[in-house]
Amino acid sequence: MAAKKAHHSGKHRALERQAECLAKTRRDHANEIIEDYVKVIADMLAESGEARVVDLAKRIGVSHVTVIRTIARLRKYNFVTTEPYRTIFLTEKGRTLATICKSRHETVVAFLRLLGISKRISEMDAEGIEHHVSPETLAAFKSALRLD
Repeated sequence: MAAKKAHHSGKHRALERQAECLAKTRRDHANEIIEDYVKVIADMLAESGEARVVDLAKRIGVSHVTVIRTIARLRKYNFVTTEPYRTIFLTEKGRTLATICKSRHETVVAFLRLLGISKRISEMDAEGIEHHVSPETLAAFKSALRLD
């Protein structure tokens, strides 16, 4: 009877861990779009001094309507400021997030390159991994790269 109870308890813990992992993935997915937008806006501002809806749509590969809706969400959370028919600017909060995202992306790319993965594939894979990598794993990547 005790063995059966222990087996049930172990199975219950495994199910709880699975639920925890899936919940984390859902939270990470919710943040992906915000992180991608602030990172792209920061890049565009650094490159040309402006980030316009039409250019963001082309760069991200979505419709201008999608960009407008997402920018409204970014504005609501104080990541950007906008005025009609003007460029989009990052707030201090947006610039901070963009810096964090870019650093995380660069670390993931560098780690993948260390493993011998091509630059093109490393960049593509990092776009997904960077949103889901934990601080512990990122620290391990940095340690392996001797960036700590």
